[in-house]
Amino acid sequence: MEYFEGINKVNYEGPESKNPLAFKYYNPDETVMGKSMKEQLRFAMSYWHTFTYMGNDPFGVGTMFRPWDNTEDVMEKAKRRVHAAFEFMEKLQIPFFCFHDRDIASEGKDLKETNERLDVIVPIIKEEMGRTGIKCLWGTANAFSNPRYVHGAGTSCNATVFAYAAAQIKKAIEITKELGGENYVFWGGREGYETLLNTDTGLELDNFARLLHMAVDYGKEIGFTGQFLIEPKPKEPTKHQYDTDAATVLAFLRKYGLEKHFKLNIEANHATLAMHTFQHELNQCRINGVFGSVDANQGDSNLGWDTDQFPTNVYDTTLAMYEVLLAGGFTKGGLNFDSKVRRASFEESDLFYAYIAGMDTFARGLKVAAKLLEDKVFENFKAERYASYNQGIGKGIVDGKVGFKELEAYALENGITPNVSGRQELLESILNQYIMETK
Repeated sequence: MEYFEGINKVNYEGPESKNPLAFKYYNPDETVMGKSMKEQLRFAMSYWHTFTYMGNDPFGVGTMFRPWDNTEDVMEKAKRRVHAAFEFMEKLQIPFFCFHDRDIASEGKDLKETNERLDVIVPIIKEEMGRTGIKCLWGTANAFSNPRYVHGAGTSCNATVFAYAAAQIKKAIEITKELGGENYVFWGGREGYETLLNTDTGLELDNFARLLHMAVDYGKEIGFTGQFLIEPKPKEPTKHQYDTDAATVLAFLRKYGLEKHFKLNIEANHATLAMHTFQHELNQCRINGVFGSVDANQGDSNLGWDTDQFPTNVYDTTLAMYEVLLAGGFTKGGLNFDSKVRRASFEESDLFYAYIAGMDTFARGLKVAAKLLEDKVFENFKAERYASYNQGIGKGIVDGKVGFKELEAYALENGITPNVSGRQELLESILNQYIMETK
């Protein structure tokens, strides 16, 4: 059965095209900095926002009634969603997908039945993967939606909930391995607190670290070779998430001896909620050697919550891809569209328009970022700005050959050389020029 009737494979037609179902900038085979766009961007579909989000919000029920959901049989619905998802990815030329365990099969009456449902659906997904060549970028466990996780999962005050979460994660890692997933992601979900009046933060953080160590150990035991990732977020659904931002997560990993096993999955909208830019969070990952993968979306600067909109800001995608390219590009990671169409965009074709917009925006950002790097626009400026550390007293500081006494003697004798302007406005003007003129 064809679920997206009337929509053919979406192809690249160039920036002059007026066809809303064509790529204007994303040309999968075009070479950018030695790799095809397909290899550089590694786009992935989010199973949850694309195929399980029904348009509901805190003030209203769902507005989206999909043809693949037209059945009361939960397992038949799950099977249809698989076929619809792969048809969608085929038509959009998306090479990867990401999933939560509860996206691909709903919960049963207990853990046993739930796992049995997953065991029915996973072979169907594998068959579709074999037929299409589409791969799994990463998997994860939804350890936040069910009421059992009201106080958290790995940070729950209830040890039996911790045990249940561990069992669920164990199964999710097994599924991810079976599907050839290149990563496994931990998103904090409800791993945080609402008030310190009833929270033992020390025990909760210790327990969360214990859970992650268990995951690493089990991954090795079953031969899972994917990369473990943590996705920072400062708030929502709890007031304070333990994985607030990249720096906080890095400190946590180092404290508990997990830094060799985990990298980070950065989401643009989560960076906004943490009062950072998307580029900042990627930069912190890059300079600390923990850059892993990206959840591609954007927030609304006028709203203070996680809106998960499709990315359409070329300025942001340019600076994001600038950091990605400086990091050496994606290895196991990619650009997962953790994005959802707006509640009022409820027709199936809107899913295509949204993904095309996001893919084109990142493709455009990639080309601009590559041009900036090829011309060494910012890198040459930074090299000149910090040139004083390449010689004299500056080199002594960098090489660790001077201390306070030597620096005091130097300052007394030499004083300081004049500072030079940081030229921020000039650099921003140059960035705009590259965005507007890069072909």
